Amino acid sequence: MTKRLLLICMMIGMISCQEDQVYELPENAATLLTGDSTKTWKLARRFNNNVRMNMGPCFLNYRQSFSVDNIVEDNNGKNKNCGPSLVGTWDFKKGVKNEPYIRINSPQIPELLSTNKEYKDFKILKLTKDTLEVVFRHNQYGNTSRLITDILVREDLDIGDRNFHH
Repeated sequence: MTKRLLLICMMIGMISCQEDQVYELPENAATLLTGDSTKTWKLARRFNNNVRMNMGPCFLNYRQSFSVDNIVEDNNGKNKNCGPSLVGTWDFKKGVKNEPYIRINSPQIPELLSTNKEYKDFKILKLTKDTLEVVFRHNQYGNTSRLITDILVREDLDIGDRNFHH
């Protein structure tokens, strides 16, 4: 009986420690994000409340570029029926639990992302030379708040299964 109780306590302790762990940005995070000048990322996968989303033409053509001078822009406006391009500035921020975020500032954000602020914070789940994974809250149709997870990869990477449809 005491062995079982000890085992249960250890498992609870391990689970609670895992929940408290915060992703640490690598020391070279800015270089991983921007490269030597400007780095362009493409959307590999998107999840809406943990459900994988279909990847139509706008998602497949989407590119987001981060520059060393803290400029960020996407290519939506260059693609048919994908809306205007977002141009702004970016910076790394820390959350209340010291978790890393990319903050994008732009006067376009209130209209494009259904918010009343001129910035949007994207929690960084992973940043490597090949992958940028972020999660953020987004108000969608009918003002329903959804948790969106984007997995972006370097533009030049050839990855399979991007043209996903349920």
